[in-house]
Amino acid sequence: MLGNGFKAKGIFLDLDGTIVDSTEAYIEAARVSFQSISQAPPTKETALEIPRRLEQGFSINEITYGETKRFLSVYLKTYYSITLKKTKLIPNVKAALEALAEKKKLALITMRHVPKQSIIEELEFFGIARYFTHVVTALDTLKPKPSPEALISCVKALDVEICDCIIAGDSVNDVRAGKAAGVRTVAVLSGLFQSAELAREEPDLILKDVTSLPSFIA
Repeated sequence: MLGNGFKAKGIFLDLDGTIVDSTEAYIEAARVSFQSISQAPPTKETALEIPRRLEQGFSINEITYGETKRFLSVYLKTYYSITLKKTKLIPNVKAALEALAEKKKLALITMRHVPKQSIIEELEFFGIARYFTHVVTALDTLKPKPSPEALISCVKALDVEICDCIIAGDSVNDVRAGKAAGVRTVAVLSGLFQSAELAREEPDLILKDVTSLPSFIA
């Protein structure tokens, strides 16, 4: 476990489920996509199962009635087009980011397949862009999380050693990427994954959300 006084120099943060609540965006993207394949709107549970599976590379064929290719084309286009309107900051996250940025260098690593500038614009919209030294999206790497590639690329940008970093995120892939990179790992329960799922990955720490992370950083 991380304890009070942990001396990290760089902190890698996930976006969806960690800094922003993307629930409504996931639900709306699913609704539009099911409509595109002439199916009834999904339940909330089904709508949230889709991004969980996509993030882990699992099949969604039985969810999409075998229309996965057409479904995903609409789903991803819709999701990326509505994030500004349908996502919202995790409560009190701005204060937490400010506290962390006063102590350490922050990098944002997201699995969204969008240009970096799109993410920066979203961060600016929420008033938190200034806290991040570096931003990496899935388009900036050959292999997204759980590959450690994005984390390793951030080290040079932040001018820190990989052993002096931690990653905080809501998904099993965040923990796996952190372990692969050799950094400390913090799992948060504000996203798509449950405590038991994250605990199986054996992160160094599990928190309700990222707002309490500053208390663990010296």
